[in-house]
Amino acid sequence: MFKIIKVLINNFRRSVIKKKNSKYKFIDLFAGIGGLRIAFENQGAQCVYSSENDKFAVKTYKANFNETPSGDITKINAKDIPDHDILLAGFPCTPFSNAGLKQGFLDKTSGTFFFDVVRITNEKRPKLIFLENIKNLMYHNKGNTFTVITQTLEALNYNLYYGIFNGKYFVPQHRERTIIIGFNKDYFAGKENYSIPNIPNETKHKLGDILEDTVDEKYTLSDKLWAYLQEYTKKHKAKGNRFGYTLTRLNEMTNGLSARYWKDGAEILIEQQGKNPRKLTPRECARLMGFKDSFQIPVSDTQAYIQFGNSVVVPMITYLAKSIMETLNRYKENSNV
Repeated sequence: MFKIIKVLINNFRRSVIKKKNSKYKFIDLFAGIGGLRIAFENQGAQCVYSSENDKFAVKTYKANFNETPSGDITKINAKDIPDHDILLAGFPCTPFSNAGLKQGFLDKTSGTFFFDVVRITNEKRPKLIFLENIKNLMYHNKGNTFTVITQTLEALNYNLYYGIFNGKYFVPQHRERTIIIGFNKDYFAGKENYSIPNIPNETKHKLGDILEDTVDEKYTLSDKLWAYLQEYTKKHKAKGNRFGYTLTRLNEMTNGLSARYWKDGAEILIEQQGKNPRKLTPRECARLMGFKDSFQIPVSDTQAYIQFGNSVVVPMITYLAKSIMETLNRYKENSNV
């Protein structure tokens, strides 16, 4: 009887804590498998809407969050999306049209997935936007694409903070990403007093930290594939190119995991005594991105490699989310709103 009462009390406490920390609501656009969501939920925010169009990513998302995201965001009316404080989006970087030749923020981004971020932001006016994309977003089309993005968001009356962040300080992987954080001046009046936190500059993580103890032989490269990769690498090395495979030692960090990893695993191969190198397992890929072992992987290996290759380094995003939530709380306390 005492144990039952204790469990009920603990459940009540957890529900109170969750309710207290859920004062900020967010939406998860281009949600993938929920990496951004996990980071902001870790800081007490509550997801009220998600959207993802890939059926395999939806399967993984549903398995882990018990929620089926809405489908194609391009077909969703912004008015039908719940009100929210924070908009999260890891939007795909599709080519922008001749941005400088058109007028207005909607025209400038028409034909891109960023357009959907813009129209939803314009309609719902969240307090904060958090966007994630590849490193090269800042340099695409000689920087013109990024200029269109920043000018468009500023035209919506958002103060922007952005930069390139490397996940290597959180996981054993060299992975750089562009992050854009925008504070709504309609709410903050430019007084958010935010500064992007200094990322820890020590790389304490290594590949050996994330490897499984027992690995199925199916992850070892076949003789045919291994011979091909060696010949391919040798040929390009002779031409002065860097194309080919990379063997990563256990005390090193890896290259960036890509969505093409399922093809041959070339960018991250692990040496094995007396046999061909092997690929990472899907669970090792999950760990490499900072997902806990409790994260479910209900899809095939091929789809898992694609999903983790397209995802975010969760601990890095959590680190940034913490600074954002602290700013939101500090402003709310100081302004008494």
